[in-house]
Amino acid sequence: MNEQFSRTAQLIGEENVKNLFSKHVIVFGCGGVGGFVVEALARSGIGKISLVDNDSVNISNINRQIIALHSTVGKQKVDILKNRILDINPNCQVFTFNTFFLPENSHSFDFSQYDYVVDAVDTVTAKIEIIKKSKDANVPIISSMGTGNKLNPLAFKVADISKTNVCPLARVMRNELKKRGISKVKCVYSEELPVIKTQTPASIAFVPSVAGLLIASEVIKDLMK
Repeated sequence: MNEQFSRTAQLIGEENVKNLFSKHVIVFGCGGVGGFVVEALARSGIGKISLVDNDSVNISNINRQIIALHSTVGKQKVDILKNRILDINPNCQVFTFNTFFLPENSHSFDFSQYDYVVDAVDTVTAKIEIIKKSKDANVPIISSMGTGNKLNPLAFKVADISKTNVCPLARVMRNELKKRGISKVKCVYSEELPVIKTQTPASIAFVPSVAGLLIASEVIKDLMK
């Protein structure tokens, strides 16, 4: 076994390490939450990772995004993440989609080829379509709710979307999914009331990162089952 994952194997066993290397996870959204999801998946030994995002690094991302540095400002997020993944695990296969996922281009993705789907995008229409496509393909999915204007990383919970409360984005998603008859969607959400209310969500380093790591932990645990 690769010595790189020897400490992981001590914890979860060599068979689980081998199993994780055979899995393909797609991550929609490579920002504050998604970047940390990808980081943890790569370090946990996931063998195939697909990245979907059309954004480039902005200087305002440096306060919270793992790939955002002064040296990466202006570069495409999926390209930076791909290089980072391969630097962590050269044996990982990385596929990049330099595009924003929308209902109009959803036909370009074959969800049945993935073992797990991570939704870390911001827009409701995209989130609903990602969830719908995952459900249609019978592929497990976990969705990130709002992390903006929050200050307490301990307020994050993992729950079915129907059990969420406080989070405004989760409320909208609950209603929209109910209209479409979609149920049983695992998500990470915060029970913290917004610290402030701003048109552009405020953020800090230790909130979206914790949400991302929680999501990654659920993906890894579910894939080991």
